[in-house]
Amino acid sequence: MQEVVEWALSGNCIVYPTSTLPALGCIPEPESLDTLFQIKGRPSNAPVSLGVANLSQASKIVEVTDDIHDLLDGFPEGSLTIILKSKGDFDKRLGVRGVAIRVVSDSRARELLLRTGPLTATSANHTGEEPLLDCMSAADSLSTSEHTVLGFDGSCHGGKPSTLIAWHTVCNTPESPCIEVVREGKVSSEEVLAWWKRRT
Repeated sequence: MQEVVEWALSGNCIVYPTSTLPALGCIPEPESLDTLFQIKGRPSNAPVSLGVANLSQASKIVEVTDDIHDLLDGFPEGSLTIILKSKGDFDKRLGVRGVAIRVVSDSRARELLLRTGPLTATSANHTGEEPLLDCMSAADSLSTSEHTVLGFDGSCHGGKPSTLIAWHTVCNTPESPCIEVVREGKVSSEEVLAWWKRRT
């Protein structure tokens, strides 16, 4: 793992495991994001999320309200990605309304992120292509003559991606707080909205 950690902290891209699919990770700095978007072939107006080891780590980047703890406790670990209000100005490729945060559940990913800090957590595939489940294979497929991507030694189980939610602190409805399911994944929109209804 040490080689992967050092590679990421040097501003390069890595592939690491999550509870669903391998993630393409880099530190959230402009030059590293340049490389990631180039490697992935992702449009610059399509923001990427950040993987974090825990909410304490997330709180250095975004405003973590008390109800976020309850939300994460209400659903399977690692099944949600939440857009939260950012602290300070971040690269627009991390979001305009806020920054999307996913608290990882994979123990290998958690150990990695505790050592590197937050890393991007977009799927480790070229945009529009099916993702691979093996991290090393995914890293090889993304490497170019210009940029080497290092892979974590491990595979993922596959399945649906995390469900992406815009939290009430970034929704433009000050008269009545609400949330928005931006992308349905492991957790259905109905389940998320039912949880919210019970809270309000």
